[in-house]
Amino acid sequence: MQGTVDGFSYGLVTPVAGYVMACLGGALGLRCTTRSVRTGRSFKPGWLALGAASIGSGIWTMHFIAMMGFSVAETQVNYDRPTTFASLAVAIVMTGIGIFIVGYRGATRMALVTGGTITGLGVATMHYLGMAAMRLDGRVEYNTLIVALSVVIAVVAATTALWAAVSIHGFPASLGASLVMGVAASGMHYTGMAAVSVHLHTAPGPAPPGDSAAALLAPMLIGPAVFLLLAGVVVMFDPLLVTGEPERRTGVAGDSRPGVPAASRQPRQRGREPAGWAVGRGPRQGRGGR
Repeated sequence: MQGTVDGFSYGLVTPVAGYVMACLGGALGLRCTTRSVRTGRSFKPGWLALGAASIGSGIWTMHFIAMMGFSVAETQVNYDRPTTFASLAVAIVMTGIGIFIVGYRGATRMALVTGGTITGLGVATMHYLGMAAMRLDGRVEYNTLIVALSVVIAVVAATTALWAAVSIHGFPASLGASLVMGVAASGMHYTGMAAVSVHLHTAPGPAPPGDSAAALLAPMLIGPAVFLLLAGVVVMFDPLLVTGEPERRTGVAGDSRPGVPAASRQPRQRGREPAGWAVGRGPRQGRGGR
């Protein structure tokens, strides 16, 4: 028996809320990745780990906010808690591998392709592992071609977001990269959900084990609060994560030291001429010379 699947039980509330959370996690994570490229090696692992946790948590939270709008009319949908949180671990670990590659190898073509591919595959793996956590009185099946398309969307969007984060400087570029990362998570999710069909069991059976979507609401509400706290703390101690780093400015000819404004390097002031020179008159002459 074919089940009636609805991915928008709450209308646009869950898609919009999920996209916002994916963008928030992506914004913080990509700025941390950008910061790691421009910082000393002693702080690089910390920035990259924070970025991986932010992006991974963001896409995981987006997924399960979106799944709150998923329902099958003929049966209740429950969730297995260990599998649900295993998908969070997979998202953080695989995203971490991708951004560590970019963080240490820089904005080279190979690093971006490799890191973006692994990050996109992490988004896709998190999604389908999260779907495997569903427990219902039926069987979930997927259209293979649409699944493949969802993975391609995740990989392309993740690679583009990483490229923008480390190659284009400034706040607008960071904002655009976070929006693209949100597209990677949301676009992949809803493309993957379009591949879903549910075949119900004809004979009624016992209720499947696991927690209902309502039981998962509490940890999903904790996620946004942690994001806001984390973003506030990071920005408080390093506002360059939001505003971007100062541009390189050039002063006198041949001097291109980063971050030093040209106006700060003034020409030598009158009155500080080298010893042996008189103001307005060339070198002093001897006692008897004119």
